[in-house]
Amino acid sequence: MKNNLKQWLDWQISLHTSKIDLGLSRVRIIAERLNLLTPTFPIITVAGTNGKGSSVALLDAMLTANGMRVGRYTSPHLLRYNERICIAGVDASDEQICQAFTTIETVRGEVSLTFFEFATLAAMLLFKQHKVDIAVLEVGLGGRLDAVNIFAADIALVTAIDIDHSDWLGNDRETIGFEKAGIFRANKPAVCSDPNPPQSVLKHAEQLATELYCLQRDFTYNKTNEGWTWQTNSKTLANLPKLNLYGDFQLQNAAGVLMVLELLHIPIIPNGLTNTKIQGRFQILSGPVTHIFDVAHNPLGAKILTATLQQYTKGKTHAILGMLDKKDIAGFVNIMQDSITDWHVAPLNTPNSATIQCLVASLTAVGIRNITSYPSITNAHDSLLANVKDGDRILVTGSFYTVAEVLLKYNVN
Repeated sequence: MKNNLKQWLDWQISLHTSKIDLGLSRVRIIAERLNLLTPTFPIITVAGTNGKGSSVALLDAMLTANGMRVGRYTSPHLLRYNERICIAGVDASDEQICQAFTTIETVRGEVSLTFFEFATLAAMLLFKQHKVDIAVLEVGLGGRLDAVNIFAADIALVTAIDIDHSDWLGNDRETIGFEKAGIFRANKPAVCSDPNPPQSVLKHAEQLATELYCLQRDFTYNKTNEGWTWQTNSKTLANLPKLNLYGDFQLQNAAGVLMVLELLHIPIIPNGLTNTKIQGRFQILSGPVTHIFDVAHNPLGAKILTATLQQYTKGKTHAILGMLDKKDIAGFVNIMQDSITDWHVAPLNTPNSATIQCLVASLTAVGIRNITSYPSITNAHDSLLANVKDGDRILVTGSFYTVAEVLLKYNVN
């Protein structure tokens, strides 16, 4: 008997032997039983290595600015599972999610579902019940074999592509690009906001007769002193307001989002850009010691984070780092090391965490020497905070788990 959300989630983890089990057959069977495969609302599906979460948040804000009732599905969550399913700007309640799980369980029968598959079905079930006007679905892993991909996208958005999740998706951008392009649909439009897309993305679009709109080819953006400008071959939007998101990389994400809206013939309302919020993406908590929270966890994320950090010219930057064991830790820290004064490493509160020994070895391998290790992220933060000077910065990065553990201490929404 499962009486609350925690019991449901614990049970789901134990139900399926593999946390990740790519494939569409299991989840499609249950979606058919629930009559979810022919939704009455349009779907925007978003895939990519970096920028997915920000692009989804931008889409949600822009669609909401148009008075639309938006269903937003994202993963992973940062602080609460409920963040994954959001309807009209409000996270689904424990009760709503548990009821959706109960409905899924009544038809599941002999089919084994993963944790992510349960979440995907629950999201679409709730979107249907609450009659959303449009759904924005974020791919969990890859695209082609991700559970989200059982739902046909009316328009697909692929953000920046880089090497991550190599065990599942491949070791080069061409292979990974093919997996991401798996969300394309025949004769449906798609957008790519990566300025240098792999040829596999272009080729897959051509094979499907997908009309693909690419950054730098079909649309562009330019930063200005007052804001920014977005342009296609036939349209220019000048004096767009600055985003409520830090870092120039967010303009790349926003440019792709505006192209999606243009193709859907949805008006581009500028205040949607200033209303966008997302936790853990260069999220700043001001004070005598500034905290910066960023969930970057791969080399491309490190490049983006480093570029954004360069706006700070005074004070020291102390990094608290925890990462999952499968990540390219050496590649991540090598890119960032010139921006960081010292490193404070600790294991994450998850079985897949990189150990202290692994973290120290990875940092040492790229020539970093100013390393202090701790038994936990919380301990690292508390010890560091007691010793830093006013005007310095504490950067918390490397994983959603790293950011969440410290962010929870500040009860920031």
